[in-house]
Amino acid sequence: MGFRKAFPILLALAGTLLATPGMAQSISDDSAVWAVIERAWAAEQRGETKWVDELLAPDFVGWPKDSPAPRDRRSTRLWMEYSTKQSEMLEHELYPLSIVVHGDVAIAHYLYSAASRLKGAPIERHDGRFTDVLVRVDGQWKFLSWHGGDH
Repeated sequence: MGFRKAFPILLALAGTLLATPGMAQSISDDSAVWAVIERAWAAEQRGETKWVDELLAPDFVGWPKDSPAPRDRRSTRLWMEYSTKQSEMLEHELYPLSIVVHGDVAIAHYLYSAASRLKGAPIERHDGRFTDVLVRVDGQWKFLSWHGGDH
């Protein structure tokens, strides 16, 4: 096979090799972002609240649908602690829709189903959606913002 015939094949192979690290980084980032989201939901189901200090960026501001205004990290912690005393999440399932990573910022869209109950009340099922914005801080993904809630 002459060079002229092999050149297109070599060019395509080089393009594939050059694209692979970026693709691997994207898959790795997507997995890491999703792992943080799952970690937060699992901690909430266990009734833990310290995840708020661990996984929210210091300048976090999020706006859940059940809040009259956006909440900073302090306010989010306050209402998480209150909610944990009043109700419990019994089960949840997350349905990832998309994750977009641009450098050190990621946006994740997903749906959820959850079963919970107020202390002493019957079990209720909830379905909803969230959009989370995460930022990489010192090599770790942290929530910068979120918006969503029950349908």
